[in-house]
Amino acid sequence: MEFAIHALLYRAAHRQRNAMRPYLRRLGLGPGQPRLLVSLERDGPSSQKRLADSLEVDPSAVCRMLDTLEKGGFVSRGVDRNDRRADTIAITDKGRRALEAWQQVGRQIDRQMLQGFTDEEVKQLAEYLERLRVNLQPQE
Repeated sequence: MEFAIHALLYRAAHRQRNAMRPYLRRLGLGPGQPRLLVSLERDGPSSQKRLADSLEVDPSAVCRMLDTLEKGGFVSRGVDRNDRRADTIAITDKGRRALEAWQQVGRQIDRQMLQGFTDEEVKQLAEYLERLRVNLQPQE
């Protein structure tokens, strides 16, 4: 068995994505789109650039996700009152319902992944994963 942390994280994330993919399809969402909906729900209407920066994703990828989400009725676009050249993206009621269903699936998968872990171990794991994320932030 390989104990390289990068390989273990990759393998665990791969299994998690595979477990969640069927639910994602049933909701009519694609990869990365739930994160975008979370951002809109948490932060309110946003510009495409702000979403790309917040999600640390290429703006062209955000544009493609938004086009698909808009066609599906999960988000709506409007004109920014402060800059009429820019769009403002907002989550719709359909988007909120899909996001709530997605979060329920996430909690279910979390329970499955964390079987046999104590509350203290779950807390430590969350702290370790956050530290890994912070350590990998791009250096400016």
